[in-house]
Amino acid sequence: MTFAGVNYLSLVMAAAGSFLFGGVWYGALARPWLAALGKSDAELKAATAPMSVLFAITIVAQLVMAWVLAGILGHLGPGQVTLRTGLITAALCWLGFVATTLVINHGYQGSRPVLTLIDAGHWLGVLLIQGAIIGWLGVG
Repeated sequence: MTFAGVNYLSLVMAAAGSFLFGGVWYGALARPWLAALGKSDAELKAATAPMSVLFAITIVAQLVMAWVLAGILGHLGPGQVTLRTGLITAALCWLGFVATTLVINHGYQGSRPVLTLIDAGHWLGVLLIQGAIIGWLGVG
């Protein structure tokens, strides 16, 4: 089930697992997240695309994220892709790219720090789940 060194099952499982995690994360933190955003549920729904569109975009984006993470892990070389290296690589990608981007963007947008913490926690969870699944199943 590989093509050009990519295990597509691991990508689908990583995207699905991280998508489900997002539902649980933001489901549990919906009230604090909306408060940090400074919007009501009604305001948010009026200002965004339909949920079906947002979910489709999210799934595609998480598939791309998993594919890129698998590509990075694949560069470690044969026999080097493990659960441990998947988690370490995911954490480093989060720290170097995601957390820094959120801090900068939210800072310039004047967002409340708790919004950055909630969103950063979500993306850390997403990447750790993806890294664990890809590391466990392998890239190729």
